[in-house]
Amino acid sequence: MKIIDRDRYLNRLISLRHNGQVKIITGIRRCGKSFLLNKIFHDYLIGQGVSNGQIIQLDLDDSLNARYRNPLELDTYLREQLKEKATQYYILLDEIQKVKPVPNPYLKEDRIGFVDILNGLKNLTNVDVYVTGSNSKMLSTDIATEFRGRGDLIAMSPLTYDEFYAAYSDDKKRAWREFFTYGGMPKILSLKSHEEKAKYLFDLFNHIYIKDILERYNLKADEAVLNDLLNVISSAVGSLTNPSRIADTFQSVKKLKIKNETISRYLDCFVEAFLLHKALRFNIKGRSYIETPLKYYFTDIGLRNAKINFRQQEENHIMENILFNELKARGFSVDIGVVEYNHKNAEGKNVCSQLEVDFVVNKGDLRYYIQSALTVDEESKRLQEVNSLNRIDDSFTKIVVVKDDIIPWTDDRGIQYINIEDFLLNKIDHL
Repeated sequence: MKIIDRDRYLNRLISLRHNGQVKIITGIRRCGKSFLLNKIFHDYLIGQGVSNGQIIQLDLDDSLNARYRNPLELDTYLREQLKEKATQYYILLDEIQKVKPVPNPYLKEDRIGFVDILNGLKNLTNVDVYVTGSNSKMLSTDIATEFRGRGDLIAMSPLTYDEFYAAYSDDKKRAWREFFTYGGMPKILSLKSHEEKAKYLFDLFNHIYIKDILERYNLKADEAVLNDLLNVISSAVGSLTNPSRIADTFQSVKKLKIKNETISRYLDCFVEAFLLHKALRFNIKGRSYIETPLKYYFTDIGLRNAKINFRQQEENHIMENILFNELKARGFSVDIGVVEYNHKNAEGKNVCSQLEVDFVVNKGDLRYYIQSALTVDEESKRLQEVNSLNRIDDSFTKIVVVKDDIIPWTDDRGIQYINIEDFLLNKIDHL
């Protein structure tokens, strides 16, 4: 079996070694969290001279380890393995959410859960703790609340294109088409036919993701609505929307009246379950956020395509979604840019209009403005794509990412042009 390198996450784990915090790997199910911890990181430790006796691994999803889903049993077992005070130990716990709270035997009104156990272990000077958690029971919001600054979150995503491309064993010329269609869930690389890949993605939706959300939020009566809502978002990926517009769609198409607040709550469930990303609009000149309308992108484009049975394959929207995921994976915050400008309309009246920049990308003191375009082969099309960028008067880098197979170049206004595959496979400066 070919090992898929997940270096950005491995390097993150390495950088957090021995920092006194619990390292928590989370993200959408089946994106490779367990493999990262139990294989890639384990092998790294062995390569650094750590012995197997120093690594305590436990897969809590395995029925053989069911007894350790009791936090008191788990605590007893782990502490029994820490035999030498002078020895550095590494505890790797997979699917920690399987550990259920139990009554505190010493305090009737109290309960003990996995957070109590992990926080106790991390206080031992010779112990370094790493866990994975699936999104049905252990979401980023839960982690922030439960650990209160005592844990470091590593948010893992499906394969980015460079990871997919490196592991793709067929003709590399087909890699983009495969990724564009089926996305980056790691198992996709081991499947051959369209039928196998489509079934796998369908099953992820129907048997894992939707059921996780129904269970966590107690929404069993709303399964059909959740599926319809995902279909609406899938069809409109990369388009501006809001709960009110979606509610109107349900009213006109499904003849179903749903409150805006309910739509908003369901969308937040998808975001918390790592199925969707939410991108707000940012007024670049006004330096303020515009709450609505906004955009939603799928964490994995293959899941989006499968949800609508691979019917809508608009290259521009799919490319935009892939680019958004890439920028998030590189650790940037990503907003939709709005550029306002004043001009006279056809009647000679002064009006204020808005232009969109696909992505305003920030990390620390770095900022990039990025436009996604299928082609700029005609001058009129190019000028249309860069109209918003040319109206931004700061000095941050401006980039147009295109589907065209071009040699990267820069125009006389300093705007850079690059092919999508070149952008995904090669970093630009600090981006």
